[in-house]
Amino acid sequence: MRTAWARLRAPRLMWRILPAVRRHLSAAPASTAYAFTLFVTWWTLRGVGDVVERRLILSASTNLYNMQHNPVQVLVASAFWTEGGFPWITIAEFLIVMAAAERWLGTARWILLFATGHIGATLLTVTGIDHAIDRGIIPVRMALAADVGTSYGFTTVLAAMAFRFRGRVRVLWAGIIVASLIGALWVGPTFTDYGHLCAAVIGLLVGACASTFWHRIERARARRDGATTTTSVPSSDDSAATAE
Repeated sequence: MRTAWARLRAPRLMWRILPAVRRHLSAAPASTAYAFTLFVTWWTLRGVGDVVERRLILSASTNLYNMQHNPVQVLVASAFWTEGGFPWITIAEFLIVMAAAERWLGTARWILLFATGHIGATLLTVTGIDHAIDRGIIPVRMALAADVGTSYGFTTVLAAMAFRFRGRVRVLWAGIIVASLIGALWVGPTFTDYGHLCAAVIGLLVGACASTFWHRIERARARRDGATTTTSVPSSDDSAATAE
């Protein structure tokens, strides 16, 4: 925050904004392309009637019926459609938050993490819906409910970004996300709230595993480098023997 404030107070702010935005987006091609795709799909829905729009959304929904018949198709398609008006908040989230995450993780790892959260949370949600319908907890019509959007993958990446920080900031970041999702599930529980909580748990688990893995690799490299240095530097006894 101090660095950002210093940059804002530096002279010629307006002349530096456009190049900074260009560098930010050029370093996050997947997030930028994703935001543009969401705009295209929204524009597509805007040009059709209400009936066709509803059919398109339902055909791409990851509801129980579609997951039983066309799981791969709907898992991919559902991530690129949004309901309602112009998704300016979602697009802004991708151009700012997800672009920052992609710059930190790298494009390939960002795509893998986002896909893991989207697919994993969807499968857990559909399994919960199937179990609830079998037990009579929710009506059967929920098997045909519309469920599209980017929120599961977004929540997973957002939760994993806690490991971008250290100490109390990491705990605060993860705690706020989990607490807000549990609060939403407690106040007005829906199957999407359940999916968001699952996505956050996936992100935290992936982040913890990746962080532990890389720390072990770094320690192993440090030990190896230390052993190599010790072996390459001659001891004092060896130096004396060589001199004799």
